[in-house]
Amino acid sequence: MNIDLQAREITPLRHTYAHVAQHIGGDKVASRYQEATFGAQPMTNFHYRPTWDPAHELFDAARSRVVLADWYVLKDPRQFYYATWTMTRSRQQDAMEASFQFVESRGMVAMIPEAVRDKALAVLLPLRHAAWGANMNNASIAAYGFGTAFTAPAMFHAMDNLGIAQYLTRLGLAMAEPQALDAGKQAWLDDPHWQGLRRYVEDTLVLQDPFELFVAQNLALDGLLYPLVYTRFVDDHVALQGGTAVAMLTSFMPEWFDETTRWVDALVKTAAAESDANRALISRWAAEWSDRAQAALTPVAELALDAQGPAALGEAVDQFKARCKKAGLAL
Repeated sequence: MNIDLQAREITPLRHTYAHVAQHIGGDKVASRYQEATFGAQPMTNFHYRPTWDPAHELFDAARSRVVLADWYVLKDPRQFYYATWTMTRSRQQDAMEASFQFVESRGMVAMIPEAVRDKALAVLLPLRHAAWGANMNNASIAAYGFGTAFTAPAMFHAMDNLGIAQYLTRLGLAMAEPQALDAGKQAWLDDPHWQGLRRYVEDTLVLQDPFELFVAQNLALDGLLYPLVYTRFVDDHVALQGGTAVAMLTSFMPEWFDETTRWVDALVKTAAAESDANRALISRWAAEWSDRAQAALTPVAELALDAQGPAALGEAVDQFKARCKKAGLAL
């Protein structure tokens, strides 16, 4: 008995979904990122306008003064959709768990000089509340922004900031008693060093324009805070004074900042290139909010680095201006 097996090629009738094809220039093979992102924003069949904001539709591009012909041009260079984002963060979580286990199993916290440990806790623990504010702000961008290419990464960013707040909480519990967390909260509420930053965070919580909020939080504030705190203070100051454990327990933050900077800069550059009006508006936002962020972080820099604080913050400002220039902004 002979069995003749033959291979047959099945030609697909289409290569992707129709709503995705509209954004990639026809019926082409789409990536998972494209299929998970493009055309996913609800556009029609809204039964009523929100009673709390009758001037806008439920999803309305007019909530921002930035005008784009197609909000799906704001692509994420990391190509993150839910699966790739969770897999990336899972690997990083494994690395952080290994760092915490290494520090705890070898008693590295006890090797940190007391003065260095106290300074690290005084600077890092109040930032739990700044990270919570960043979580809220990016959740707001996801809620009121337009276009999945803009709002989905913002939601990932929101959860990343929640994770950062949790890492700082774990650091506080690993290095001190739980009362240290209460002390960090009290410093955030009352200590003069933190009131400028606290005011900045609280003012951004009520911004109505989602793109201005994106600039104020993800470009201006994070663009100065992360290089100042996690590079100049933790890596270049605390680690060199016996606080290697602190650098290990915060290693996610500078790595995350470098990664997310690619997304932030890509969105700003693309939106600014759309029109001269966009470029002027975003440039003004970046200048105004970065000036406020610099003023808010000046006492934090002095708290962290004493007399070297202003110079360290000045370097962060110079790096920020270079980023903005590369993105096509004129500060």
